Amino acid sequence: MKRVLFLCSFFFLFFFLVSPLRADQLDDVTKQLDDLKKTFSELNKANQTNENQLQGLQKKLDSIKSQVAILEGEIEKKQAQVTEGEKAFAAQQKLLNQRAKSYYKNMGKNSFSIVNLLLSENISESLKNYFYQKTLVDEDRKAIIRIAVFIKEVEDKKKVLEAERTQLASVKAEVDKQSTFLAGEVSKSKKYLGELQSKIASLTTQQQSIIAGRQAGLNLPRSAGTSLGGCVDDRNVDPGFGNAFAFFSYGSVHRVGMNQFGAYGRAKAGQNYETILNAYYNNVKIECRDFQNGKVKVQGYGEVSINDYLKGIGEMPESWGNSGGYEALKAQVVAAASFAYAYTGGGNSEICTTQDCQVYLGNNKGGKWEAAVNDVRCGDNSARVMVSNDTGEVIKAWYASTHGGYEWTSGEIWGGNKPWTKHMQDTSSGAGSFAELNERAWDRDSPWFYCDWGSRPENNKTAWMKGEEIADIVNVILLVRADSSASPHVGQPDKPTGDTWNQEKIKSELRAKNITPFNSVSSVSINADIGYGKTNGVTIQGDAGSQTFDGKEFKDFFNVRAPANLQIVSQLFNVERR
Repeated sequence: MKRVLFLCSFFFLFFFLVSPLRADQLDDVTKQLDDLKKTFSELNKANQTNENQLQGLQKKLDSIKSQVAILEGEIEKKQAQVTEGEKAFAAQQKLLNQRAKSYYKNMGKNSFSIVNLLLSENISESLKNYFYQKTLVDEDRKAIIRIAVFIKEVEDKKKVLEAERTQLASVKAEVDKQSTFLAGEVSKSKKYLGELQSKIASLTTQQQSIIAGRQAGLNLPRSAGTSLGGCVDDRNVDPGFGNAFAFFSYGSVHRVGMNQFGAYGRAKAGQNYETILNAYYNNVKIECRDFQNGKVKVQGYGEVSINDYLKGIGEMPESWGNSGGYEALKAQVVAAASFAYAYTGGGNSEICTTQDCQVYLGNNKGGKWEAAVNDVRCGDNSARVMVSNDTGEVIKAWYASTHGGYEWTSGEIWGGNKPWTKHMQDTSSGAGSFAELNERAWDRDSPWFYCDWGSRPENNKTAWMKGEEIADIVNVILLVRADSSASPHVGQPDKPTGDTWNQEKIKSELRAKNITPFNSVSSVSINADIGYGKTNGVTIQGDAGSQTFDGKEFKDFFNVRAPANLQIVSQLFNVERR
């Protein structure tokens, strides 16, 4: 009897403690999936897939998959419970049959006991017998009820389990379907972006020679020692009209290796030449290396001894040595020697004398520069150079006048990354805004650190632009996005070549494609990654609403369409307004 009670109680407790899957768990997952499908549908209808949105959807989908996996585990646990219940089912059924027989048998005995009780001469004994038989009947009845409830619970659990399995299978199938759909959307998004980029690339290909010619005319200073005028900061110059916009670039040219004005700033802050070089070149050591016969083959000058060659380098102003920048001169000597060694193979081949290689004056520059060359001199046939700890080679120590507060790797600029180049923010302490960058960049004193390149005599020799001129550039981008075949027609309207379309023609082409053109621009805002050193987006507000463009996309079209010789020359640029 006790054994039967224990067994029934055990199974009742077993199913009570192991709670079944909540009905709302699967419903919740199903609802999340439905919401996701709705978002996908809306995204698909828009026909423009945003990669950030897709990444967010992927995270949601991954979350749903994780929940499905948990539910699968719960169902497996439940299946194990049902299996255990089914194992006991046969025994419980047999026990039920036994109890039923016992119940009817004891019922009969109990009826007989009533008769005996009435006829018995020994009332006490008869009462004991009667109540004993009644207790047996009651226990049988209770046991039958418990076993029947247990069997019904097993059957009910099996039915719920099958329903949950069916629902979960449906959810899994839908998740797989949406995973496939998402992969397709990502692919379409990348294809769309690729097509857009190819449109920009085709435009760049058609206009590259024009852009190159325009930028050559700007006299971009690759060398800090150049006598070229370069750029003038127009922030305090009135162009003669209001609602004016100007795009200011941070630094100029390639920004790989040593930042010459940055080295000057570091030297004035007390850094020695070795510290400066290790700041701009990654994992290098400084040592002496012999040149072939102690000479360098210099274009137009024949063979020149390495020390005389270094004394004639015109890459950095000698005057810096008298204004706290002497260690920068020494750093430049080592960088120049390293570049010459790598470029000529230790003196075996010839090096040019312009900024395309490194500037050579043909004579001893003297003064502090000569002193710096002598200070780092190794001997008659050798020079102090930088050697890569990664490759063991003398590095091609690229450098430029002004990096605009950053250094980029060779791979980011030219492709083919070299281990001695690095990407970093070149500031005295971290900068998180344009204002902080302007205060903390080591090369902030360069006249080319923050400048709007180009000028127009009619605008008081400034690079300020009118709102309608910005609107025209925006219209050009919108048109080429919609129809790449328009790209050959979007050159400078003030210097037309071939079949260049003017502002009104661009607008009419947009209207023909049911796109509302901009006539005026009220504001321009910049989204920049200050930590990395790149303008990510440009947002335009005007009479046709708001449009946001990728930073490079805007820069490329600006450089093709902007009037006169106005150019954006850096990956990081800002807008000023007056």
